[in-house]
Amino acid sequence: MLFSKKKTYQAHSTFSDKRDSKVILGIDPGLATTGFGIINNDRGKLSLIDYGCITTKAGVPRAQRLKQISEELTKLIIKQKPKVIAVEQLFFYNNAKTAFAVGEARGVVILTACQNRLPIYEYTPLQVKQAVSAYGKASKLQVQRMVKLLLNLKEIPKPDDAADALAVAICCANSI
Repeated sequence: MLFSKKKTYQAHSTFSDKRDSKVILGIDPGLATTGFGIINNDRGKLSLIDYGCITTKAGVPRAQRLKQISEELTKLIIKQKPKVIAVEQLFFYNNAKTAFAVGEARGVVILTACQNRLPIYEYTPLQVKQAVSAYGKASKLQVQRMVKLLLNLKEIPKPDDAADALAVAICCANSI
């Protein structure tokens, strides 16, 4: 169910001119909840286009959940026409089962981006925090407050997965 409110795998780039407006799709991958955030970067001025989450139901076979993530992400790509996709890298999880599920969701996101011929950029949580808040050990709340400020929003984006995805998109905008 879709609801909305640096390493590249692609040899070519869709950026023709640094002055062009660029739509960036940020992704915070997860099996149960994959956050997405879509921003526009117009000569360094960032603005919000959309954000939300792709959610899958527990109890449904994992393969079907991964397929749903791919299908919903493809719909977003077709509708919003991003120039690039930015994905948060898997960092560290205490629970191996959770790490595998997140890794599989990341794989689906990367494959879907490749199938849609979009450049993929990956960022660690540390890189995202530094790009958004200028402090690599910023709290989740500090990052969310900066996302609100940088995108000139009235409130912090919810849920957290969507706010995280917007932070990934902002990181990409600041680094490409």
